Amino acid sequence: MPPVSLRVLISGGGIAGNALAFWLAKQGHDVTVVERFPNLRLTGLQLDLRGHGVEVLRRMGLEDSFRAKAAPEQGMQVVDSSGRRRAYFPANKSGTGRQAFTSDFEIMRGDLCGLLYDAAKTSNKSPQYLFGTWVESFAQDTDSKSNPELPVEVRFDNGKTDRFDLLVGADGQWSRTRRMMVGPGNPDGLQRIPGLNFAYFTMARPMQPGEEYLATSYMAPGRRGIMTRRHSPDAMQVMLSCRSDPDRLQNVTRGDVKAEKEAMADIFKGAGWIADDIIKAMRDADDFYCERMGLVNLRPWSKGYVTLVGDAAHCPTVLTGMGTTSAMVGAYILAGEISTQCADDGDGRTKAERVERALEGYERKFRPYMDHVQKDVLRNAHNQWAMAGSAFSVGVMNWLLGVAAFFKINMAEAFGIRDDIKGWDLPEYERMVKG
Repeated sequence: MPPVSLRVLISGGGIAGNALAFWLAKQGHDVTVVERFPNLRLTGLQLDLRGHGVEVLRRMGLEDSFRAKAAPEQGMQVVDSSGRRRAYFPANKSGTGRQAFTSDFEIMRGDLCGLLYDAAKTSNKSPQYLFGTWVESFAQDTDSKSNPELPVEVRFDNGKTDRFDLLVGADGQWSRTRRMMVGPGNPDGLQRIPGLNFAYFTMARPMQPGEEYLATSYMAPGRRGIMTRRHSPDAMQVMLSCRSDPDRLQNVTRGDVKAEKEAMADIFKGAGWIADDIIKAMRDADDFYCERMGLVNLRPWSKGYVTLVGDAAHCPTVLTGMGTTSAMVGAYILAGEISTQCADDGDGRTKAERVERALEGYERKFRPYMDHVQKDVLRNAHNQWAMAGSAFSVGVMNWLLGVAAFFKINMAEAFGIRDDIKGWDLPEYERMVKG
């Protein structure tokens, strides 16, 4: 007999959703992905893979495709208000040792999303993608013995309904699926970091003679920071970070782009370096996104036949540099546990019972990994990104970074970036990888 096939609905067509769709389609499951945007969202700035995330990419057979689209970043430099370099930390391209701030696996978000989407569409059983729609609500029968088939009934925004063996929320930090899963009035695991805000966008800025493909970090007095990353000869990425007290953005509705831009423009007025050019470009940017920093720590990740993956389950924040890696590893383990439980073992279990055991395995095997990634993030958040208050403090920080660079000290961990998880091994799912 062939392996048991499930009907799975994935809510969210980003990194985690497409990675999971790839693995489940490879196993021959009937997969549907719903994405509220009208098409595959190929925007977003640069991200990376580290440690076990790289190994998952290799098990997918996508390393060569990834490297063909990789961002050309060579390292990170720190500059002062005049643009003079104060420190330089090159990327580690040796293939061994701890990664620097710039990983050996850097890529634009849209390129990785497209790569995973294309790979999923060419799997054994191509997933069905429904764009411009979303899960409005769901109900489930939680008795696996009396209701063994398709226990989750989903209602979409267009009024249509359908039934599935499993619903997976892969809809990001502010996950609607997560809120519905825990129920109204119950905490959904999102823990805010008050006053810490980031904004991202791209701006047109041709490369100048002698300019390299570098991440450039600038610290300004008043607990403000600017980082630019060069991925193209014609444009660069911008990340603004600030800690405001009282929070300048607290009265701005999340997603009110015009008001968010105005708030950021006020905060970064007079910040120095190229801040004026950045503010001007920000006003016209069509890919601006403002992030109120928060960590998602939910226990457990599943309820009945509904589960979560990626930032929806365990957003570790940009402070760890592990969001994409965690999404890739989590999708791999969830799919791997499903492959194990849906093997042809002849034990007579219902599909619902198999899903239950797969979700238990997902939690048991992946929770220690995420506990390590998220360890002390909230406690250490106030010290991250070296947001100095005074010009003197900025000068001291620049000097210390210059000393670290001179002695070739890897400062990735000091910036809060995690890497490999020692003492934890990526599970082997030989049947899934070879299938």
